[in-house]
Amino acid sequence: MMMWLDNLDWPMLIIAGLFLAIAPMQPEPHLVEKLRMLSEGTLVKPIDIFDLLMHSAPLLLMAVKAFRQFVLKV
Repeated sequence: MMMWLDNLDWPMLIIAGLFLAIAPMQPEPHLVEKLRMLSEGTLVKPIDIFDLLMHSAPLLLMAVKAFRQFVLKV
């Protein structure tokens, strides 16, 4: 079921993760802004929740792929 994740290349995931984590740089990265909003309890608009999910998705995929590859050794 998770074979598609195993077949994803690391460089592609790393580039996507870094790009979406820091984009846009000014005034602050969206991921930082949305995590700050989440910690303050102001993350309530659906567009903000979607933005958090979109900007963190590649990082979550990298974490799952690393867990499967290095811990489970699939």
